[in-house]
Amino acid sequence: MSVRVEKNGPVTTVILHRPEVRNAVDAGTAQALADAFRAFDADPDARVGVLYGDAGTFCAGADLKAVSEGRLLRLEPDGDGPMGPSRMRLSKPVVAALDGHAVAGGLELALWCDLRVAEEDAVLGVFCRRWGVPLIDGGTVRLPRLIGLSRALDLILTGRAVSAAEALGMGLVNRVVPKGEARAAAESLAAQIAAFPQACMNADRASAYAQADLAFEDAMRQEFQGGVKVLQTESIPGATRFAKGAGRHGQFD
Repeated sequence: MSVRVEKNGPVTTVILHRPEVRNAVDAGTAQALADAFRAFDADPDARVGVLYGDAGTFCAGADLKAVSEGRLLRLEPDGDGPMGPSRMRLSKPVVAALDGHAVAGGLELALWCDLRVAEEDAVLGVFCRRWGVPLIDGGTVRLPRLIGLSRALDLILTGRAVSAAEALGMGLVNRVVPKGEARAAAESLAAQIAAFPQACMNADRASAYAQADLAFEDAMRQEFQGGVKVLQTESIPGATRFAKGAGRHGQFD
């Protein structure tokens, strides 16, 4: 089985397991990844997802051996992306746990996630530059939006390796942890996020994504419209808990 799903309360971990090809993705694996995240998004008990590559590698990208044999990934302009979930806009956050290499299409899967936790010896990069394979799972879109055009072009044009420390400095990853701890750290972070009032958190998340495509006035309006929907369901109960002493020292507790 190339993709496993493990659940621990509100946290769902999707695990890539193709160690013989360093978790490279073929067509069947891409379909399994997309199906796993569709199921996660539809599960009312699942709040935050984690994407992890088993056996010491996050993902080496597309399975180029399969491609060389004519077994191509899905190449349609609509629907699932070649790597599976790369075109999905989920209603819940996903944290990437990066161990070993997250390169080429594997980097694109990491960029698709909301946050990235990397082990100290992790390596990221557009390694597909070396083989004439383009970024077609959002890499040229998400990378500039995440770290800025100049830094993104440095990675895209050169295909060079980026260490975890450099990735942290440029905002490509959010946390760096000791070797062997990416999954545990990502799941711990996911559990922290899952503990917050979810309607409010997901409304803010949705607004943060949507604003990039909107004029300032429209972005402010959609932020308000999304936020005001949660005032009755979560904000007033939250303020009540605060007033009763849950926040004895203000919002700094």
